[in-house]
Amino acid sequence: MSHDKVESLRKQLDEINLQLLELINKRATIVQELGGEKSKQGVNKFDPERERQMLNLIVENNKGPFKDDAIRHLFKQIFKASLDLQKDDGKKVLLVSRKKQAEDTVLTIKGVEFGGKAPILIAGPCSVESYEQVRAVAENHVKQGLRVLRGGAYKPRTSPYDFQGLGVEGLEILKRIGEEFNLVTISEIVTPADLELATQYIDVIQIGARNMQNFELLKAAGRLNHPILLKRGLSATIEEFIYAAEYILSEGNQQVMLCERGIRTYEKATRNTLDISAVPILKQETHLPVFVDVTHSTGRRDLLLPTSKAGLAVGSDGIMVEVHPDPDVALSDAKQQLDIPSFNKYLEELIASGLYKSEQLISR
Repeated sequence: MSHDKVESLRKQLDEINLQLLELINKRATIVQELGGEKSKQGVNKFDPERERQMLNLIVENNKGPFKDDAIRHLFKQIFKASLDLQKDDGKKVLLVSRKKQAEDTVLTIKGVEFGGKAPILIAGPCSVESYEQVRAVAENHVKQGLRVLRGGAYKPRTSPYDFQGLGVEGLEILKRIGEEFNLVTISEIVTPADLELATQYIDVIQIGARNMQNFELLKAAGRLNHPILLKRGLSATIEEFIYAAEYILSEGNQQVMLCERGIRTYEKATRNTLDISAVPILKQETHLPVFVDVTHSTGRRDLLLPTSKAGLAVGSDGIMVEVHPDPDVALSDAKQQLDIPSFNKYLEELIASGLYKSEQLISR
């Protein structure tokens, strides 16, 4: 074969390659449009019966020299790439996604930056039991330079006979303490009807693990102009967690924070299994602040310090931990809460690790 013939054939191949490229991209554009229509109709993007029909039609019209198996393999790769393109396209439109907003979301509440340069320590009793109980914790917060207080006014419990919280009375206590000590207050709300009322009492509304997929509650929270702390569900995947946050943002509320609190696995050594890898994944996939609840994830006082260090080391925006003046008589989660002296020792060691600096939290 002469050199001119080789060059001629190569030129033909180049032209055909460009034609194939144009056709493949044209096909991809139609696939994206089709995926959008399926999303509107709530139809699954992957239809195995439709794929089989397309492959059969292609093979029936195959005149060689490729064998039918080779043709099936080639087009299956094109189909797979097209399906992946639809999935990627879906992720791009999520309001929580880094692709939608590259910069970090930072919420400033009473002068405290959530998701800013300094990590936040969110601490307080599992349940609000009395004014005196919460006040003792708040007084210690001020001494230690802490600004964020958590406490449960409504407690969704596994047993209907366990303490369910003080309700509105608990919210009133948090409001009083928050104003008295200039603390940011966080508490869980469990029903949509109570959300509007809660905004009058607390600075951040928490949606707990058991309500992560309470979609009516998520949508109602999305209609508020109020910060929301969303906890990961007991057995939720990271994708489900992200979509739960999307429910809130899709209704207009951009003030959302995430909290990894451990998931349920077969392991019994801890109350739950802390999915530490979820933190960097959530930080990469979303622009929202991400926190780690070390109390509910481990259920063990002896593991609070090392898991706190781990959470900060992988890039979380802060840690949530429970502290009670007298855990032995606590009305909920007595075994996993720190007393105030133990909490102060925990804080001292956390600061000594170099991963946390309490003075950065103080807003003078």
